[in-house]
Amino acid sequence: MTFNPSRMDGVQSPIIPAIAAMIQQHPGTISLGQGVVYYPPPPEAIAQITAFLAKPEHHKYQAVEGIAPLLEQIAIKLKTENGIAIDPHRQVVVTAGSNMGFLNAVLAMTSPGDEIILQTPYYFNHEMAVTIAGCRPILVATDEQYQLRPEAIAQAMTDRTRAIVTISPNNPTGAVYPEVALRQVNALCRDRGIYHIHDEAYEYFTYEGAQHFSPGSIGDSSGHTISLYSLSKAYGFASWRIGYMVIPTHLMAAVMKIQDTNVICPAVISQYAALGALQAGVGYCQEKLGTIATVRQQLLQALSAVSDRCTVPPSDGAFYVLLNVHTQLSALELVERLIVEHGVAAIPGTTFGLEGCYLRVAYGALQPETAISGIERLVQGLKAIV
Repeated sequence: MTFNPSRMDGVQSPIIPAIAAMIQQHPGTISLGQGVVYYPPPPEAIAQITAFLAKPEHHKYQAVEGIAPLLEQIAIKLKTENGIAIDPHRQVVVTAGSNMGFLNAVLAMTSPGDEIILQTPYYFNHEMAVTIAGCRPILVATDEQYQLRPEAIAQAMTDRTRAIVTISPNNPTGAVYPEVALRQVNALCRDRGIYHIHDEAYEYFTYEGAQHFSPGSIGDSSGHTISLYSLSKAYGFASWRIGYMVIPTHLMAAVMKIQDTNVICPAVISQYAALGALQAGVGYCQEKLGTIATVRQQLLQALSAVSDRCTVPPSDGAFYVLLNVHTQLSALELVERLIVEHGVAAIPGTTFGLEGCYLRVAYGALQPETAISGIERLVQGLKAIV
């Protein structure tokens, strides 16, 4: 039987499972690939699970937009930490991770053939979601320091442009966008009557005095700004799949239709755990940041030994560095050789829309001793291969 082509034929395959399969074939490999943190959720999150299990009504469907106590806690967090004042029952939706929030947003605001502007290097799941929705990702390169180029973004806009996407702190580069640049992009969206989608999954992960800024805090931005958040990173919540999106009130009905169709509501047990995490507060994450910052410093110091083989632009956020490796090898070839010959894995830059040999190195997922061993393997591998 012959089947017609699927819309998914034009969507890139997710790279993380492919790299994981390579790692499985070479036991003992240390992965500097996936972007997660080394620590578990706070005790307050686990305590909420016991309370959840005690009430039979918790095992039924709950509100599409999220449970009321969590929505109200999110509103408190947004006001105190991000400077964003919202109505928790008209402007926020709890999602099964911020990736779901991004897809919700794209589906709610576009028709097939519309355009979404992404910065390159882009986050691959964003590019995939735009393509799945039948839209065109319009790629605008960041500068040599992986920073925004607002003038280039403006030049890339057409009458089909529906949104500009920014991520700060950035995945995959670790760049932190300054307030002035984000204000420029947000004003551009306001003036052109389009949306600014801003991903803040790594909001707490900044170093060297870099400051995180939320465009949703701009006074006149609530009608055109969509802010995406995740508990996966800050609270060690990756497998619990909880994030949330702050949206203009006029998009709420569309987002509710999409979410009701796709998932009805995020897992309620995870929502109660998220409530406990937010009640524990940002202090839980901040006390872990010192360890990640130390590993970051050791990574940057180790990479200085191969500065003749790769370029490492500044990376003051998230827990990534994006290496430009000076070699004729493809990124995937280099990744395969690092796994097979040196027992260390990274993510090839091609999955982020980059030509040439780039590697994303993640340093937040492992206990410090293991991370440092992985860094040593990476440096030795680059010395031997490149």
